[in-house]
Amino acid sequence: MISIESLTVEFGGKPLFDNISYVINKKDRIALIGKNGAGKSTMLKIIAGLQRPTSGNVSIPKGLTIGYLPQQMRHTDVRTVQQEAELAFSHIREMEESVARINQALLDRTDYESDEYRRLIEQFSYLNEQLQLAGASNFQAEIEKTLLGLGFNRTDLDRPTSEFSGGWRMRIELAKLLLQRPDVLLLDEPTNHLDIESIQWLESFLATRANAVVLVSHDRAFLDAVTTRTIEISLGSIYDYKVNYSHFVQLRAERLEQQQRAYENQQKQIQDTEAFIERFRYKATKAVQVQSRIKQLEKLERVEVDEVDNSRLNLKFPPAPRSGDYPVIAENLKKAYGSHVVFDQVTFTIERGEKVAFVGKNGEGKSTLVKCIMHEIDDYTGTLKLGYNIKIGYFAQNQAQMMDEELTVFDTIDRVAVGDIRTKIRDILGAFMFGGEASDKKVKVLSGGEKTRLAMIRLLLEPVNLLILDEPTNHLDMRSKDVLKQAIKDFDGTVIVVSHDREFLDGLVSKVYEFGGGRVREHLGGIYEFLERKKLDSLKELERPVAVSTASRAEKEKEKPATENKLSYEARKELQRQIKRAERAVEATERRIQEIEKQIAEIEQQLSTPEGLSDLDLCEKHGALQRELNERMECWEAETSELERLRQQE
Repeated sequence: MISIESLTVEFGGKPLFDNISYVINKKDRIALIGKNGAGKSTMLKIIAGLQRPTSGNVSIPKGLTIGYLPQQMRHTDVRTVQQEAELAFSHIREMEESVARINQALLDRTDYESDEYRRLIEQFSYLNEQLQLAGASNFQAEIEKTLLGLGFNRTDLDRPTSEFSGGWRMRIELAKLLLQRPDVLLLDEPTNHLDIESIQWLESFLATRANAVVLVSHDRAFLDAVTTRTIEISLGSIYDYKVNYSHFVQLRAERLEQQQRAYENQQKQIQDTEAFIERFRYKATKAVQVQSRIKQLEKLERVEVDEVDNSRLNLKFPPAPRSGDYPVIAENLKKAYGSHVVFDQVTFTIERGEKVAFVGKNGEGKSTLVKCIMHEIDDYTGTLKLGYNIKIGYFAQNQAQMMDEELTVFDTIDRVAVGDIRTKIRDILGAFMFGGEASDKKVKVLSGGEKTRLAMIRLLLEPVNLLILDEPTNHLDMRSKDVLKQAIKDFDGTVIVVSHDREFLDGLVSKVYEFGGGRVREHLGGIYEFLERKKLDSLKELERPVAVSTASRAEKEKEKPATENKLSYEARKELQRQIKRAERAVEATERRIQEIEKQIAEIEQQLSTPEGLSDLDLCEKHGALQRELNERMECWEAETSELERLRQQE
């Protein structure tokens, strides 16, 4: 369908892409992945026709429609939500106007036998057929269903778009794209401004109703639910796999391991051959064999190992100063804007060292409660107490956009750093992958993920004991998210995470606070246990055309077996435990294999000398290690097969 041919893109003489080619086929579901700054957004812009490559071309068939959702865009605020979404069907409006004009012309004319009159009748019939095919009779219902699915309430549809935040206006743009049903959808981080329920609705839409999709996202669960093909951009090259993201990670690791082993085996073969040639080069009786080995080396196709980008984020939060036992205590908290109650009767206690999640639809009060804790809002009723010696570190969702884009990376941190920390700015920037020339880049040329990393550095400038992170994973690549997640796990203070990233929250938080309907409900356990409960309540209601009453919902709940979802959850948790055990077993075996191979290499180095070759104990040890290596390799194959079997059951 779309052919990318010999594409090269250079910035400042340095290649971002280097002669890459691939094809986007009909109904493809492609995850475009890579580190921050690898060129994912640039690739989407080139396919969308918004940016030209240095060389190469993108071949797009005539009449093919492309819909593109960028990370950031400028919005016009002159319509209501409904009117803005209706722009997706502007072609229907145009056809309806044409039908009305032709109908009026037919009423006004009396030359019923003329060719012009027949032509108008034919055009009238054709346009009516096209209107029926385009769904003119039900597009209003389709608009409402899509907007509700993306988190809007029916009461929102007649509100001006100017009353909504940038994240909500981005949802309107996404709704317009989905309603247009283009042949190819290009989506750049579409989940950044969506809540969990809207993300799951979007998953279902893309997987079942969209045409071809090329998707940039750092939400593993979202990628696995939607995509069936993964294209990795790394160091200017691409690697194309016909599998979803999780399977890609496994296949990539296997490919690199196989390449490395093949390379090492070939290098051993080359060394042995070169040693033979050197040893018998001047012996006439071996001349034929020497020449044969020389030709063999010349014809040998050398094994190459793919270059891997090993640069990574190094993140560790400073030790938390000692705080009181209860950093946050809320009792009967209420916040309202005029007649609109954001939340009411909110009572909870967060203990020292706990890591909790704030989840729920946007606009339900998560950020408002955070601002109350931060003392940015104080006109609430009820009681909100912060514990003894609380020092808050806050990462705002829009913090990356609040930076001065004309400053360099170094100057951005230098202006907020104080005391001895100023002498360590270069080291800190290096740990966040801003070493060398990267520290002199201006903020305005950084990718979304690079800006997020830069904003995150502020949290390291002063020790805190209460971390409040509002959507910290937006724009971060997979590896950076893993590093951040581990750093939060290792942090010895208290953490509140506002996030819609299920994979990020899984295994990180032990308590979930759900915001919705003016209430804040406490759920003990992790994020997937919370989602299991939500499937029993209101998750599916987003796709219903009308609201279901509380009474009827309660009646349906009575019809369900009491243990149905509990058993499902317990089975999933047991499977997760088995997978964790299998992963640990594989890792332990791999570590032992590496140790054995290292010992064998050291012994072979000693055996290459006359003294070592005559050492019988050394030869015996070499044989024992070789036997153990063979046993461990067999064990590793069995363990990886078992792990794969368990993963397929997820």
